Formats: sequence, C-alpha cells, structure tokens
Amino acid sequence: MRFVFAILAFVVAATMIVLGLAQRTVFLGPSTYAVETTVPGDLPYTLISGEELAAKTGQQSLTVSGSDEVFLAYGRTGDVLAWLGSSQYNELDVDTENNTLQADVVTPEPVESDLPAPEEDDEPPTEDEQAAADALANPAGSDLWLAEYAEEGAVVQTISVPEDVSVLIASNGVDPAPDRVEVSWPLNNATPWAGPLIAGGILLLLVGLALYLLGIFHMRKSRGPRRKGITAGPGMEKMPKVPKPTRYKSDKKHGSAPKRQRSPRKSMIAIVPVALVSTLVLTGCSASFWPDFSSQGEATATPTPTGEALPDEEQPSPAVSAPQLERIVSRISGVTLEADAARDATLIATRFAGPALAERTANYTIRGKIADYELPTPIPATPGGLTLPQATETWPRTVLTVVHDDADATVAPTALVLVQQDPRSNYLVQSAVRLEPEAQIPDVAPATIGTAQLPPDSTFQILPPDQVAGAYADIITKGEESEFYDLFDAESDSLRAGIVEARAKTKEGLPGTATIEFSTAAGETDPVALATNESGAIVAVNIVETEVVKPVDTGAKIKPAGVISALSGVTETEKGVQSTYTDQLLFYVPPAGSSETIRLLGFSQALTKAAEL
Repeated sequence: MRFVFAILAFVVAATMIVLGLAQRTVFLGPSTYAVETTVPGDLPYTLISGEELAAKTGQQSLTVSGSDEVFLAYGRTGDVLAWLGSSQYNELDVDTENNTLQADVVTPEPVESDLPAPEEDDEPPTEDEQAAADALANPAGSDLWLAEYAEEGAVVQTISVPEDVSVLIASNGVDPAPDRVEVSWPLNNATPWAGPLIAGGILLLLVGLALYLLGIFHMRKSRGPRRKGITAGPGMEKMPKVPKPTRYKSDKKHGSAPKRQRSPRKSMIAIVPVALVSTLVLTGCSASFWPDFSSQGEATATPTPTGEALPDEEQPSPAVSAPQLERIVSRISGVTLEADAARDATLIATRFAGPALAERTANYTIRGKIADYELPTPIPATPGGLTLPQATETWPRTVLTVVHDDADATVAPTALVLVQQDPRSNYLVQSAVRLEPEAQIPDVAPATIGTAQLPPDSTFQILPPDQVAGAYADIITKGEESEFYDLFDAESDSLRAGIVEARAKTKEGLPGTATIEFSTAAGETDPVALATNESGAIVAVNIVETEVVKPVDTGAKIKPAGVISALSGVTETEKGVQSTYTDQLLFYVPPAGSSETIRLLGFSQALTKAAEL
C-alpha cells in the first residue's frame, strides 16, 4: 500500500506543480493595458484630460515621440485650458472597444482681450515681436504646471494624476506636437494560488518520496532469514567443481578491455528533481504568487478630525500647490542670482515688477559706476513657515510666501508677494521685504485651502487696504500729530525711527549753500491684501520718500556725490537734485472693531530715482 500511496502522491504533486506553473505561464494575463494612436494634423498642442487618464486604475505610463523636441506637462485641468486659451488643439479620448486613442480637434471660443485688434494695414511683426510671441506660445517653463518633462526625440514617463488634472503635449508651441502617443495602465495579473499549488506540490512530492523509501525498507525487512545450503549426500562427495570462467587479460595485440561508464540518464534523474525544486522555491517567493489575507478581519480606522478645515467643494482651489511654489521660488532665486551678478536689467524684468523691480534696476545702475556698492538682498530658494496663496480660478493671482536662507540663519526671512497677471505669464515678485525681528505673523488659512484677496476698499478692517500707505506716510511726515498715529504700533516699528535718524544726519552733512526738503506719500502700486483668520488682512503697500536739494543763492551750484551722482549722472547743478526712495512695506491690519493696532511686519528701503530738477 505504501507504493500505491507514493504513486498517488507523485501524480497529485505533479498535477499541482504543473497547474501552478501554468498560472504563471500559459494562463498568465497581460501586465498592462495600453492604447496608442498617431495624431493627425499639425496642431502645436495635444491634450489628454484627467477623466480619460483616470478611467483605468493605477499609474499612467505615457510614451510620446514623433518630433525633435518633446514636451510633456500636467496641471489642473482648468489651468491647462486657461493656458491654451483660444488656441486649437487635439484632444485624445480612450476608445476601449478598439483599444486605441481617438483624436478630436477642439476649437475653443475666442478669449476676450484688452488689446486692440490688429488693422488690415498693420505692418508685419518685427523679429523681436515674433520671438516674444513664440516664447509665449511655448509651454515650457510655465509656472502653471505641477510637473513638466522635456527630452529630445521621446519622453517616457509614469505619472499618477486624478480626474481634475490633465496632460499637455507639445514640441515648442510653434511646430506640430509629437504625433505618436501611447498610454498604458498596469493590470493585476497576480496568481495568488500559484504559490500554494507549487509549494503544496513540492511538499506532496517529498511525502511521496518518503512513502516510496519506507515501502522499499519494509519490503526488504519482511523477507526474513534465508534457508541453509544443502549438505552433500550419498554419491555427491565426488561432484566436480564448476570451472571458473577464464579472466580476460589485456594483451598488446587486442588492447585493453573498455571500461564500463556510468549511464548519464541516472545522473539526470538525480539532478532534474533538485533543479526543479530549487527553481520552484525561488520563483514562489514573489508576493504575486500568494493570496493576500492582510486586509481581512481588520477593522477600518475612522479618521479623526483635525484642526485643519477641509476645503468646500465649491470653494476655488489655491493658486499654487506646495511643490509648485517650491519650483517657482527656486526659479526666481536662480534668475535673481544671475541677474544681480551680471547687472542684467532685462533678465531681472522677467521675474520682478513694480517696486521690487525698481529697487534692483536702480542698484544695477549704481553698481555700474560704484564697483564696491553692495548687491541687493538675495532671494533665498527655500520657502519658509508661511505660504498663503489666493484661492481663485481667475487671473490675476496672488501668492504670499516667506523664504529663508538655510546657509545663514542670521539673515532675516524674506516675505515675497508674487503676482501672475494671466495664464501665459509667470509669477513676478511685486514686493520683497525683510521681516522685522519681532514680527508676529497672524494665523492664516492652510496653504492647501488658500485665502481670499480683499478689495482695496474693504471695510472689514480697521483701515481699508488702499488707505494704509497714505496713513503711514502721514505719520512719517507729521509724527504724533497725525490723525492715524494711534492706529499703528510704534514699538515694533524700526523703520520710522530709522527714517527720522537718516533725515537728521542728511541735514547735518548738508553745506550752508544748499537747502533740503523732505516729503512722503503713498506709492502708485495698488495694495495687495490677503485675508487672515478672524477677518484681519496682510497688506503689502509701498510709499515714496522724496528729498529735494536746492542751492540757496541764485547761480550757486551744488555737487551731488556718491550714489546720488551715480544714479542721476549729475556732478554739479544750479537747479538742484531730487532723490526718490521707495519703501516696500508689509502690514498686518486687524479686523474692524479690534483693539489691536496695525503692525509693521517687514520693509525694504532703497534709492530708486535721482535726477536734476
């Protein structure tokens, strides 16, 4: 019976092993589901919506080729469509019946523009104008993208985007977009019973082998003792002995007898099972070979509410995400470093605007004549503890962020106000100020939710944003006699004391042949006000300080020196010189009815203009 059970074990084991191997070979399904197409036409853009990409579960793998330059980016669908504007593009849809991508040409409605329509007799654009238009048409480097990839010849990238994120494919925005596109998703081709079948078959094979060996041992043991030999009887005493066969001896003539070799078949019989068992054991280690019982019997955890509010479905998304802002700040920092070193006013204008741009361009002019004049404050590349994006789906868009220098902890953090005017423009630094040492940033909404940008005449604060700059300028001019003096905190404000001290020193150093007049007024740049918790606001404004130096007597001359002469280009004058300082300011304005005062959070002061009267 042992041999019967052994044979049955061998048969069942072989069946199980064959079935387990068949699941990983013959019956194994595909690992991916892929669709592809060749996009017809010569449009410069191709779009794959997030709804199509999320139609299948798992990460999406995209392979794009068909042009010398291949660009692929993804962003929120609303941002991608806003960037495309009125440009025609191909939209790809997944055709599950034919396992292909179907391309349809989309012609958006014309986008309203404030620019005048070109007349029929207008001259063709110049080379510079055409280059600027081509640059705007190129999606590479846009601040709207959550991620972007650019290669020569082809881009192969695995992404994982939700339904509200779409993919944009292009070449350079002018040439036709790459026409060969393939999208694939992973399929679950796990064989959870292959491992148990193979392992069980190996175990049963060992059991059958054990039964077979026990059967042989039992058979030999059950034979018992052998009979004794027959003794010689009468008439058998003289039986002749059987002669021994003659042994074959080697001789030189016939050679030696060939040695008998071991049959290779027996060796293979021993080797094959060992190799088979080793291979099966190694391949059975994969997780896809075994059933997963980890999720069974486990209780589903109930999420615990946190202090961070979840965004409402109807609330607009924040203008930027955290990784997106990190990339934007890094780009701004790189451009700033390069432009500051080369005194390149054209380059810095690609990332700065308003008072922040005026401060740097004036610095470049001064450094062109005074070699040892200090560089402007650099822009660190690392966002700090405050990120407050505007929650909006329209333009312009505003973001307030604090950046800091990891290499030098003694350098005060810098607060940046970034503004994006339209979808195809990048964020520009409108204000860059150093925070006060004791600056207390109010509580604001999480960066994942964003905040609202308040109108300039908002009455929800103790002072409307468009009156903050004028009120502060009035305090600098009149001091305690200003009607706004009690609205502003004086203890944490180091700028006012600095201005008073600087003006007193300038008067002392002025010769008796000249007079000086000081004035302060609100700047021309519109305020930026972002709401905080409790209905307060962080307000970015600027003021302008003016110094006018004139000779006392008619015909007398004054000789400007230092930075005034370097910026104005005047070495002596009978008319006088006017110098303009621009102060960028960042305030916290408490809500209306609050007993708090307006606090200065940070400022930047620089000479921006100097000219002869």
